[in-house]
Amino acid sequence: MLTDFMEAMSFIGSGGVYLSLLVLVYWCVDPRWGARAAVLLTISTVLNTVLKLFFHEPRPFWTDTSITGHEPRDSFGMPSGHAQSAAVFWGFAAARAPAGRPALRRAAWAVALVMIGLIGASRVVLGVHSVGQVAAGYAIGAVLLAVGLHLEPLVVPWWTRRPLAAQLGLALGVSLVLAGFGWAAVEALDGWHWPASWAHAIAAAGGRVEPITVGDSAAAAGGLFGLLAGLSWMAYRGGYDASGQVWRRLARVPVGAVGVSAFYTLGLFLGTQPVQAFAGHALLALWATAGAPEAFMRLGLAPRTTRAVTRAGEERAEVRQ
Repeated sequence: MLTDFMEAMSFIGSGGVYLSLLVLVYWCVDPRWGARAAVLLTISTVLNTVLKLFFHEPRPFWTDTSITGHEPRDSFGMPSGHAQSAAVFWGFAAARAPAGRPALRRAAWAVALVMIGLIGASRVVLGVHSVGQVAAGYAIGAVLLAVGLHLEPLVVPWWTRRPLAAQLGLALGVSLVLAGFGWAAVEALDGWHWPASWAHAIAAAGGRVEPITVGDSAAAAGGLFGLLAGLSWMAYRGGYDASGQVWRRLARVPVGAVGVSAFYTLGLFLGTQPVQAFAGHALLALWATAGAPEAFMRLGLAPRTTRAVTRAGEERAEVRQ
């Protein structure tokens, strides 16, 4: 029963669940909140992918036969991605609780700390991370969260004041730099080979070892580029209003999901080579942040907002159509 509960907590703490939830928030509830949380979480994912390659530390069940690996993980263990993402996601959610409602804010932080603790504990119980790897994930996630919350009021206005072409160039540049860190980490492992005992443990858990490539970090960086580019494009177009009747909000979900399925399938078809992985995840994120909202507005499932044309540096008046 404990294992089942920990597997459920581990599933809740997976990046796919977080990003799916944030997409729904972006589409149907609060685009600003969903977008900024998604950017921070995606940066955390890219960083975690690179750090795993840099440390290339084994997971506990790879080296200790007394530990049962409940997941056939073949990625390195240091730092824990679940712990790092939990600190970022739940910490961001708690930090966004209304400052004028202290009771609600305390409750939000209490829930956040419980979820962060349980998700980290689940990784240890399931044998896929050591206590030290979870602690490292917590620390990195907390630092990233603090930096993100501090810089957000400075970076977002600066970013939005740039011309669209500059924003797209910045999005590509930041993503390629982070992908470059992944490439450097893989190059540092040149000549490294999987120890036979590690490979055997992974196979015994139901997985198999794969050659270490830059594909995962390139995919994560591509997702970041698509996310930033899509948000910049939507802002240029006037923004996206998630308000509306409940049935309209709910109707957006299957429309958006069709596109997600299509671009996800396209990504599988493109393959896992670095350039293809980057492109596939970029297209998926572009759909989620720009393509789907545009489809909602064209189908009458969301109100369209427009901005009056102004000269650079002037305030723009927002009008709902």
